[in-house]
Amino acid sequence: MEHTGESGIPLSEKHSPLHAVHLELGAKFASFGGWSMPLEYSGTIAEHLACRTSAAIFDVSHLGTVRLSDAHAPETVRATLTNDLHKIEPGRAQYTHLLDDDGSVLDDIIIWWHPNGTLDVMPNASNTDAVRHALGGTDITTTRAIIALQGPDWSSVASQLSDELAHLGRFRVNNLEVLGVACTAAGTGYTGERGIELAVPSEHAAEIWNALRAAGATPAGLGARDTLRLEAGLPLHGHELGPGITPFQAGLGWVVSLDSGCRGDRALKAELERGIHRKLVGIATEGRRPPRAGAAVVMSGQSIGIVTSGNFSPTLQHGIALAFVTPDTQVGASVHIDVRGTLLDGKVVTTPFVRN
Repeated sequence: MEHTGESGIPLSEKHSPLHAVHLELGAKFASFGGWSMPLEYSGTIAEHLACRTSAAIFDVSHLGTVRLSDAHAPETVRATLTNDLHKIEPGRAQYTHLLDDDGSVLDDIIIWWHPNGTLDVMPNASNTDAVRHALGGTDITTTRAIIALQGPDWSSVASQLSDELAHLGRFRVNNLEVLGVACTAAGTGYTGERGIELAVPSEHAAEIWNALRAAGATPAGLGARDTLRLEAGLPLHGHELGPGITPFQAGLGWVVSLDSGCRGDRALKAELERGIHRKLVGIATEGRRPPRAGAAVVMSGQSIGIVTSGNFSPTLQHGIALAFVTPDTQVGASVHIDVRGTLLDGKVVTTPFVRN
């Protein structure tokens, strides 16, 4: 029998440097990629709306960080991952993919390129070892916390800690001091809102988190992070990306540089020539009942695909879903989503569902 801690999470689960803070806030926990992370505090909908209307902070320390600092690191990244690192320069961030031989996405990754040339490659939690194996480098995940500050009021909240932090541009990366603590910040996020993600030394994580709370940011769990990213039409590894799913099928061909020579590029070139056999679309459903992953998408009595992510949209007040469907399916088409025998009326729409 596996032993569990206070939160009911197995003791074998990894803990964020902010775990004690989350316990004090009464967080409900769930497992994410081998980590015990806060799912919600006051409630997912309230936390979601706080991010959409003001500012919220998320602990995303379960994401990995593989650091590359040798002189050949940029070429290693360019030869291994799909996006062309030469499109950016130090002081910028980039979204990219690690592929399998068949062109499917092993992981989707954010790269922070420090102004001094150091590269922090940030995979999903369960894929950190695979990314380090592919690229080399050092896993520094346990040395820092990652705090995401997101929402329309993010800059006014950040300004109470650091003026330099408050003026960080979108997809910019900088090394700076926050309350006298050396941190790295990037103008990135996963909510569809503007904001930043802040890498803080583990021993100072609670101090920075509490200062952001005092400045007006609402703690939000990974439940709200998921509904926010779904409203923004952003993919989730294991749902819209993963085994058998290529960037082109997921509508992410813009992150692929076919002349990089990376693993899987031959398969992608072949797929581009023959055409994709399915594509990812957004579906808006009527009423409050949420569509769910795994549900069939039906048109004219025939199954044309499957839902990969679905939920109730707190902003729009109706159901939304991402789904893989046949490539001839058009925006505006009327469909049904079969949720345990109940057919939800829906329409294929452009994403993001919520655009800010």
